[in-house]
Amino acid sequence: MTTANTLNNNSNLPQQEWWVIRWLELLDSYRFKKRLERARNYAREGHVLSIEFSGFEVLAKVQGTEPEPYQVSLSLEPFTDEDWDFIIQSLSEKAIFSAQLLSGKMPDNIEKVFTDNGLSIFPFRLSEVHSHCTCPDKANPCKHIGAIYYQLAERFREDPFIIFQLRGRNKEQILEGLRNLRQQQINQQESSLNNSQEIVNYHQENEDKIAEENQPLDVKQFWQYQEPLDPSLVVIVPPADNKTVLDVLGRIPLAYEDAKVVKDYLQQIYQTVSQQAMMTALRRDE
Repeated sequence: MTTANTLNNNSNLPQQEWWVIRWLELLDSYRFKKRLERARNYAREGHVLSIEFSGFEVLAKVQGTEPEPYQVSLSLEPFTDEDWDFIIQSLSEKAIFSAQLLSGKMPDNIEKVFTDNGLSIFPFRLSEVHSHCTCPDKANPCKHIGAIYYQLAERFREDPFIIFQLRGRNKEQILEGLRNLRQQQINQQESSLNNSQEIVNYHQENEDKIAEENQPLDVKQFWQYQEPLDPSLVVIVPPADNKTVLDVLGRIPLAYEDAKVVKDYLQQIYQTVSQQAMMTALRRDE
């Protein structure tokens, strides 16, 4: 990846984006101002030959006084996968954040999402930035590392998602995570609506059944069955043991002789009724 455009002095840049300002404030806290001035000149004068990203690490080549360019690496402590799951979940819960991020914009108060999860997207001290340069200068940051700081400020201005990449997730991963969560939320809402309709239907059916059961009893229709019967399932035959209701009910509570007279009489009646019922049931419609 080729170097960014010439970097101006950050104090002369109007309308700096807030995330660029935060990054430069970290560098400006370095007490060796002359070293920073040389680093700024290196960035301005095109000494940064290339900047590439390998995962969450920045790899760069900076031309110094030697024929061969110096190799510079820079990285922040990446957040864990669990941290990112919480962050993306929090981002998805705020519609404005999701909308702005999905459109490529950095929300103004997005830092609060990180702080609410006990994290900080920007390092508090330079010592939290892991950097290395192959130059002989023992100081850190040297002017070559400092030049990469300033060049990254330009990159952040062009693409604010780079600051996320330094913490372990690139733009595509974050947007994909947001899209997946939004789709899950849509699916849950649709499922909830379907379940709600099912519940309404269930209660409506129960109410209809209760209303039907609470209808006053019509004695005239008690023994009537309005639904058609499958003829193959209907078999009408007399009891195999010739027992009547009297046999099921047991002994009649009368004197033996009286009970026998009553039972014989009722058996004749039941026999006659049973025969008439069989004839009626088997009678074909003419």
